[in-house]
Amino acid sequence: MLYVVAYDVCSPRRLSRIHKFLKDFGVPVQYSVFECDLDLEQINKMIAGIKDILDLEEDSLIVYPVCRECRPKISIAGQGYIWIDKEFWVY
Repeated sequence: MLYVVAYDVCSPRRLSRIHKFLKDFGVPVQYSVFECDLDLEQINKMIAGIKDILDLEEDSLIVYPVCRECRPKISIAGQGYIWIDKEFWVY
C-alpha cells in the first residue's frame, strides 16, 4: 500500500537522521514528506524505527494510507511528480 509520511522535527540532527532513515523506505516528495509503497510488516518496521529517533515530547509523525483506487486521483501543481512503482512498468 502507498503511504504518505509527514514529520515535523525540532532538532536539525534528528531531522537529518529521520530523512536518511526514510530514504530506505520511500522517496522524498516535499520537505519532510515521503511516499512509501510498503507492506504491513515494512510500515510497522518504519514507524518503530522513526519512533526510536523522534522526541515524542517535541516532534510529530503522521502516516496517511493511500489506497490503490485513490492513486489516479492524486493531483500535482508546479514542480511535483507522481512516483510510479517500477513493478508495474511494461517494457
